[in-house]
Amino acid sequence: MSAFDIAAVLVVLTALFGYLNHQFLHLPQSIGLVVVSLFASFCVLLVDVVFPASTALADARDFVEGIDFYAAVMDGMLGFILFAGALHVNVADLREERLTVLLMATVGLLISTAIVGLGFAWLIGVPLLVALVFGALISPTDPVAVLGLLKIVRVPKEIQIRIGGESLFNDGVAVVVFLILVEIAFGGGQGGGGEEEGAGVALTVLRLFAQEALGGALLGAAAGWLTFFLLRRVDEYVLEVTLTLALVMGVYALATRLHTSGPIAVVVAGILIGNRGFEAGMSARTRLHVQNFWHLIDEILNAALFLLIGIEVLAIPFKLEQSLILSLAVPLVLLARLIAVYLPISLLSLHRTFTPGTKRILVWGGLRGGISVALALSLPGGEWKHLILEATYIVVVFSIIVQGLTMRRVVAAALPDAVKEQTEAEAS
Repeated sequence: MSAFDIAAVLVVLTALFGYLNHQFLHLPQSIGLVVVSLFASFCVLLVDVVFPASTALADARDFVEGIDFYAAVMDGMLGFILFAGALHVNVADLREERLTVLLMATVGLLISTAIVGLGFAWLIGVPLLVALVFGALISPTDPVAVLGLLKIVRVPKEIQIRIGGESLFNDGVAVVVFLILVEIAFGGGQGGGGEEEGAGVALTVLRLFAQEALGGALLGAAAGWLTFFLLRRVDEYVLEVTLTLALVMGVYALATRLHTSGPIAVVVAGILIGNRGFEAGMSARTRLHVQNFWHLIDEILNAALFLLIGIEVLAIPFKLEQSLILSLAVPLVLLARLIAVYLPISLLSLHRTFTPGTKRILVWGGLRGGISVALALSLPGGEWKHLILEATYIVVVFSIIVQGLTMRRVVAAALPDAVKEQTEAEAS
């Protein structure tokens, strides 16, 4: 099938499944699309069991395997979704929570990576370096899932900034950590070396991290300021919408060429445009058109991504006994998230006060999503890839469906007074 044919089928299925969810399930769109697409996938599997001569499963599997999930997410959807989310980040609010967001997106992510890696190596018996790769790809909270969750579950402003800010930044950091670990684990860097070799690896890691993370931030800032300079000199909303679109596509493509972090670059550029650009670079009419355009892009790509997550089950060779063992990754990832949240927040609590219930909300609201699946699919082939891919999918589906559907209850239990005030406000 051509790229257009694949895109056409995905859009049709997204619209159809979204309609079915809206009419019958009444679930939040992102969760509903995963549920409906998983149900449709299982129906295809059932048809293959009942009617062995049917080619339904083979045809569906060929279609799903024909989709380059990694390219679709990491090189296609992610830049647009991150930029759309970053447009809504208020710099003043982010500045107040900068230390919390920074620690959660860096130290917290590294803690989670280490705990998941050690636990996965012990539980499943994979080599430690390979297990750490799994830890790196499953530790970031997915901005698509998290920002979608914040649209349906209201939490206090400061918690929203922490959870949303962490999800926007930690995926860029996680991709950098993932690439470094993959290079060490699969690229021949895991050999035995002495002190000199160890020092060389450490310097290489630091150089790659600085190049990817800091380089991405600088590139995003430079491209954002250039776009802001152009926006100030025109008042034509079609052109200005086009300029923001060019900013996202141009800076992400350039970041890839320069071997810097595209996700971090578009987040920085989006925050700049969403604050300085909206305030001083656009008229009220243009700002409304830009916001509406990116809202529409965000909703459509979110829907398509969650559909992809649901149908991807057809391309993963699950084995029942193996899946039962790999499902232990779910409590392991939750434990790692718990520690990765409680340590930084407890440290910061020595100098500032946090809203009661913050830790519980941050732990349960750390959803995993398409980025983790995309990174797992990008791994080089080998004896461990299918284990990591299967464990990743189990964790992601649990995260989206179980954590997503129970998040409102967790918030209600953690912040009963805030939920009561919100309910009364909505009723009035």
